[in-house]
This record gives sequence, structure tokens and C-alpha cells, in this order.
Amino acid sequence: MVEQKRYALFLATLDSEFVKKTYGGYHNVFVTTFGDEGEHWDSFRVVSGEFPDDKDLEKYDGFVISGSSHDAFENHDWILKLCDIVKKIDEMKKKILGICFGHQIIARVRGGTVGRARKGPELKLGDITIVKDAITPGSYFGNEIPDSMAIIKCHQDEVLVLPETAKVLAYSTNYEVEMFSIEDHLFCIQGHPEYNKEILFEIVDRVLAQGFVKQEFADAAKATMENREADRKLWETICKNFLKGRVPTN
Repeated sequence: MVEQKRYALFLATLDSEFVKKTYGGYHNVFVTTFGDEGEHWDSFRVVSGEFPDDKDLEKYDGFVISGSSHDAFENHDWILKLCDIVKKIDEMKKKILGICFGHQIIARVRGGTVGRARKGPELKLGDITIVKDAITPGSYFGNEIPDSMAIIKCHQDEVLVLPETAKVLAYSTNYEVEMFSIEDHLFCIQGHPEYNKEILFEIVDRVLAQGFVKQEFADAAKATMENREADRKLWETICKNFLKGRVPTN
């Protein structure tokens, strides 16, 4: 019998009412995007202080760290604890996929610097340029490495200084570090491969209602998805290949 693969999802955000009602929570959004039939996925709501015991880290094949409305450079107890646990997983050389806040946490743990985005926040569908020379053909990207990829962006912070050992895999007009990797076990994405148009629009409406953004900003954000979608299938494939250690045959 093949041993069941186990993954842990570190949720650094609470479920919005919309996500609860539509998807049953962010756990389901992530597992639908990155999970496969027959796998076991555990969620830990790290933002609420839920963490696995150190002794249980060994049983997981990989980890995913979600986005958050918190800043990865803050020193809240749960953020420091998350940094500590990421350090342990990194030392075990287990795979970690860092998304948005998760991408920044991994940069911080590895000695990089994270701070407010120098060119301001982003809430939109945007294109990132792939650094093809930095990607080994036949790695989790497959043999057909795209020139650019569309991804939903929702952040106000960025990686300002990369950890010494990191390789930039993508950049954009506004951000120097859209995606990076360290060795074979850390893969970090500033955008949200798990988001779809519905989730983006609901976030836009929510931050507008809370007065965090102006109407023009909200309209511009929605306009980016009027006639096009994110490359979700491609993101899903790349992230799954990374997490599961698969080498695609295309």
C-alpha cells in the first residue's frame, strides 16, 4: 500500500464570511488548488496561535503558508512562533510553498528584509516576468517555461532585500521579487495562485467598504479582470509539481 502523503497548511488569515459561505473556508480554497485525491491535509490557524507540535513536523511531506492581512515584519507572538517553526522545517529540508505573507516570512527567516512596498499596494490581476535563465528546464515548471504569467495580486508589503542564497524567478514593473526559490525546498510567490475573480472582487468590495481604498482604486482593480483571467491552471500545476516533487514530462 502506498503511504498517504500528508501536508500542513499554515493559515495566517481568518475566513471572511464570503469565503466561509462560498467555499467552506480558506482550507478548502487551498486544498482544492494544491491538493490531490488521496492526500491528507491538516490546517493550523497560526494567526490564532494554532501550531503543530515540533515532534509532528516530521510526518508532513510539505507545508503551505498562506497570505495574511498582517505584516511579515511585525513581531507579534504568533509571527515569531511561525518564523521559529519555518526555521525548523527549513533545517529538515522539507518543502514549503510560501504565498504572499508566506513568501515574505520565508525571506525574513532566511535573512532577507521585508517592508512596505516602495511603489505602493497592489490589488489586481497583474503580469509577472519569468527569469527563464534561473529555472532549470524539466524542473517543476516543465520544459515549456513561459515568458510571463498572470496572477492575482493583493499586498502592501514586499521583499526589499533577498536572502543571500535565494534565486529570483520572476519580477514585475513594480516589484523586483515576485517569485524566488532557495535550494530545492523553498518556493515563494508574492501573488495569489489560489485566488479567483470572485475572491478578488469580494476583497475589493470589502476594503472599499472599510475605507481602506478609494472608489477609483477599486474600479481599476476590477477592470484588470474584465476580459482576462489569471493563469490558474498553470500555477496549480507548478505548485503541485513543487510540493509533490514531481518532474513533469511535457
